Amino acid sequence: MHFVVGRLSSGAAATQAFDADGAAVGDLIRHADDAALAGFVRHSSVVSPAARWVWDDTARWYPRLLRHGVRVARCHDLRLAHAILRLSTLAASSALAKSPHGVWDAAAEVERPPTAHTTLFDVDVDPADDGADVPTDDVDETVAEWRRHLDAVRGSSAPGRLRLLLAAESAGALIAVEMRAAGLPWSVDRHDAVLTEAVGPRPPVGARPARMHDLVLAIRAALDDSTLNPDSPQELLRSLRRSGINASSTSQWELREIEHPVIEPLLEYKKLARLLSANGWSWMEAWIVDGRFRPDYVPGGAATGRWATNGGGALQLPKQVRSAVRADPGWKLVVADAAQLEPRILAALSADTAMAAAGRGTDLYAGIQATGVVETRAHAKVAMLGAMYGATTGESGRLLPRLARAYPRAIALVEDAARTGERGESVTSWLGRSSPLPPPSWFDVQSLASAPDASESDERRARSSAREWGRFTRNFVVQSTAAEWALCWMAELRTALMALPTGTDSDSHGAQASPGPLAGTVFDGRPHQVFFLHDEIVVHTPAPLADAVAEQVRLAAESAGRLLFGAFPVDFPLGAAVVDDYAEAK
Repeated sequence: MHFVVGRLSSGAAATQAFDADGAAVGDLIRHADDAALAGFVRHSSVVSPAARWVWDDTARWYPRLLRHGVRVARCHDLRLAHAILRLSTLAASSALAKSPHGVWDAAAEVERPPTAHTTLFDVDVDPADDGADVPTDDVDETVAEWRRHLDAVRGSSAPGRLRLLLAAESAGALIAVEMRAAGLPWSVDRHDAVLTEAVGPRPPVGARPARMHDLVLAIRAALDDSTLNPDSPQELLRSLRRSGINASSTSQWELREIEHPVIEPLLEYKKLARLLSANGWSWMEAWIVDGRFRPDYVPGGAATGRWATNGGGALQLPKQVRSAVRADPGWKLVVADAAQLEPRILAALSADTAMAAAGRGTDLYAGIQATGVVETRAHAKVAMLGAMYGATTGESGRLLPRLARAYPRAIALVEDAARTGERGESVTSWLGRSSPLPPPSWFDVQSLASAPDASESDERRARSSAREWGRFTRNFVVQSTAAEWALCWMAELRTALMALPTGTDSDSHGAQASPGPLAGTVFDGRPHQVFFLHDEIVVHTPAPLADAVAEQVRLAAESAGRLLFGAFPVDFPLGAAVVDDYAEAK
């Protein structure tokens, strides 16, 4: 059963039931407010546990349901699915793919502003008044768009793969909303202690912390420049050159290659400045509310399908502050990450059994070394990353021919993807996400180089831009498929966690977990995902369930591998740790 959720012209929420083919099997039902809609969803989910909720944008509708204590098992996010089907080469012949740019394309391109961080279930934006030029949540148009999706998938060259991709992408949208609602548990006291230990006590507004102040004095003394502001790249570069340091930039990579008394304090100052800027006291005041960090996750935020965040820098938490991510009393964090995910994905994508065998039951890079392809594990890693990211010079370029002889299928796949990109064509992931075409300016450069009067400069520029786009498509097929695996991993885990008993159920698990800030929410006593970073998941769980959760994390990874690659013999091993704070897992 599918339930389409949309709005009537009056602005009231409305739902209608449909079968899997898009035929209506019930009357349109009007809901006066969010509470009434949530009540209907709760009842319908009990009657039809496998129901899938179809709406224009999970980020607009699902927070309203969570606010009223309702979780849904499945949905179909039309905005995210439209973006996939629009570009997918598997559905290139569909009416949706061939249609002119419209409101659904505009909806997919909207960059959402960061939302306020005030209450646990803050409603983001009213979907009837979100500032979009053309609303896409009208119930009739929502139904029409969904039917276009059904037609596009049915007529595609791989409907099974596309259905799995759209289901996984939509599940990711549910998880993103839930992670923001639950929040990442955060200790302000621990964060303050980390900052104080690193830079000194919090200074008055406009002043530098004590440690950074001392480093500035050391930098000025080493450069004999009593007024230097090291936060200004221009000033710093001029001062370096006056001291005989012929630096072309102030990047840490270049500075590390220079021998001079100023380098050590300067690099230390830059490291602390980054910490203070990205995750200092001001960041903590802006983003940590009631002991929770609630970033705005953006599923499919990158062309490859990888997630992004809208403010807060959640995907770039430095090691220094990870100890501030602390489980509530009576709870634990289960931290899991997939080992060498992308090269394992490459082995499965290319059906390279030799590469898959090298990583079976062991570290893949160590397995490659053990076969004698390269001398060291470090060489194996450099060579593999070079193959996937297009590094053809230096150590990687030297080792790549060895890799190609040992694993011809894998290397041929990324080389073919690179050549496709260099021709200005799309490549497609395992499940059906396709890369965008280069911009018009790219084709202009290629055309100019093909003209009879083209100069050598024109030709060099064309070759350079072609190689650059080829590096993008080379990695796209691997990174995008890895993102699909991760989505399936998260979706399978979410289903498993929802089926576990609550951690406050003392009949089956003894000691009870304190609900703390989660009391009265859908996460009360239940393990739930709180963080995701490409190939890493963090689950916040009542302590009595921690071992069961760790096992479900592993089982979900195995299931994700089978969903994508069937019986192909590739391992996706996980490192899973049950800890009190995030830093303990690293």
